[in-house]
Amino acid sequence: MPAFKTLDDLTDIAGKRVLVRVDLNVPVADGKVTDKTRIERVAPTILELSKKGAKVILLAHFGRPKDGPSADLSLSQILSAVNEVLGQKILFATDCIGPDAEQAVSAMKNGEILLLENTRFHKAEEKNDAAFTEALARNGDLFVNDAFSAAHRAHSSTEGLAHHLPAYAGRTMQEELEALEKGLGNPSRPVVAIVGGAKVSSKIDLLQNLVKKVDALVIGGGMANTFIAAQGIDVGKSLCEHDLAETAKAIMTEAKASNCTIVLPVDGVIAREFKAGAANEVVAIDAIPADAMVLDVGPKSIEAVNEWISKASTLVWNGPLGAFEISPFDAATVAAAKHAAAETKAGKLTSVAGGGDTVAALNHAGVADDFSYVSTAGGAFLEWMEGKELPGVSVLSKTA
Repeated sequence: MPAFKTLDDLTDIAGKRVLVRVDLNVPVADGKVTDKTRIERVAPTILELSKKGAKVILLAHFGRPKDGPSADLSLSQILSAVNEVLGQKILFATDCIGPDAEQAVSAMKNGEILLLENTRFHKAEEKNDAAFTEALARNGDLFVNDAFSAAHRAHSSTEGLAHHLPAYAGRTMQEELEALEKGLGNPSRPVVAIVGGAKVSSKIDLLQNLVKKVDALVIGGGMANTFIAAQGIDVGKSLCEHDLAETAKAIMTEAKASNCTIVLPVDGVIAREFKAGAANEVVAIDAIPADAMVLDVGPKSIEAVNEWISKASTLVWNGPLGAFEISPFDAATVAAAKHAAAETKAGKLTSVAGGGDTVAALNHAGVADDFSYVSTAGGAFLEWMEGKELPGVSVLSKTA
């Protein structure tokens, strides 16, 4: 991984205005934050800079504003949650550029923390507009990017600022990049990837990249049905993208050429209806009744997956193995997650996981804290797994 500067490279910053890009795009219901995880993730960077006497100026987006400022997408509604997590009162400016922002910044004392209003209230933010970027930069002496989750976007506050101010990775960004380097950048082998979810169509780039980098690729969820059907096996009423049969075959051919073992289910848990507690049974994968659907991988498949996890030195995971949201079709995902967690805790495995459904699945299994690293970055994590360059990351390397 190319070198990038971190907070360790920042010395004597008392009185310096530090623009810190953070991810505060948290869920809000009835005016209250329902999950503070993202705030908690960026707290170490914010507090470290504050304790060193910097004037900490937070930049963040919230939702997807369509027509400029709106009360329901104002960052003011998350202030109390930020105050609670950081343990101190946070200042707030009603804009991220212009007189309101400039006056708020100029009034700051060393160590104070100021949250600027939603950057996406300005359409120029997402266009990485030069004039808007310059307006943001006028309020800072240094730029710290601690929002890996937005690093796949070349926006003014994620990429543009690094061309105007000395740029550094915050602690969360640093932790994420170091974990991802262990996952696929320069991993200990053997490397096993687990990829699940509903559709192959949403993860074609991911699968094509992984077969060239990992020793074994476990495919689960609805997307496994497409690979199974591509081999001429009837999958009944299971979720399946039959039009992607040739794509699935091409991925399997590429895997063979790259000496990557594709691991598909050999049995499945089937049901006639998709609901919690539905009558179900285990059948061989080539014996799926025409009126049934596969909703989870079966016990023999779980055993095979766990054997691969036991062989691995590195595990990268994106997507559940079955319909984990409803019982009993969460069994395979929970079993594999617990086995990976146990191997990690025993010091035998480096485990890196990410993606919305994956985080939810690991939390459901009660093992998210036992993995080496769990990314909450969503789209950025997926694009990294696809082997794509992330603008918010590459610009840090270029300025190092």
